[in-house]
Amino acid sequence: MAKHLYYHAAEHVAADSARDPYLRPAFSVQDRVKRQIWNLCWLLLYRLSPRPMHGWRAMVLRAFGARMGPNCHFYPGARIWAPWNLHCADQVTAGDGAEIYNPAPMHFGSHAIVSQGAYICGATHDFDDPAFPLLAYSMQVGAYAWVCAKACVSPGVNVGEGAVLGLASVATRDLEPWGVYAGSPAVKVKDRKRTRQEAENV
Repeated sequence: MAKHLYYHAAEHVAADSARDPYLRPAFSVQDRVKRQIWNLCWLLLYRLSPRPMHGWRAMVLRAFGARMGPNCHFYPGARIWAPWNLHCADQVTAGDGAEIYNPAPMHFGSHAIVSQGAYICGATHDFDDPAFPLLAYSMQVGAYAWVCAKACVSPGVNVGEGAVLGLASVATRDLEPWGVYAGSPAVKVKDRKRTRQEAENV
């Protein structure tokens, strides 16, 4: 699947906003203010909430525009860069220390898991452009997929349904459905067996 570029900073931020392009903001003032408000609420209302209060944290995320299916388990140490770009089906889990950097929409299928310390990166910079603009990609993590602890998903990479990205692995290309991947860059090492329930849903 080709990468889906969703946001190009040069198309939204005036070139004369800073003399040095490396100091040019990647987002509008309105967007930056909204993220500061979210960061404050994350710290006071989300991060400090007791671990079992998954429903409370889902409510806080929804208040900032996230689409959250039932029974999502986002732990208090999980970081979400832009809740308004977060789209979750049911039973999605993000462990403590997991970070979802989503300047563009990011979709998580039913029962998708992002384990502790995992990082899903939704943006990069065009290093061949002297202005070094930010590029953000819409991404998908399929149903029953598992991004294991300390693993990283590169910008624009999609994780197929049921795919597993192993411990501390780095996905630089799309992961096929029901494949198990490991290494940096991650390579497919085997096919994943499906449970009866998952096989029946195919």
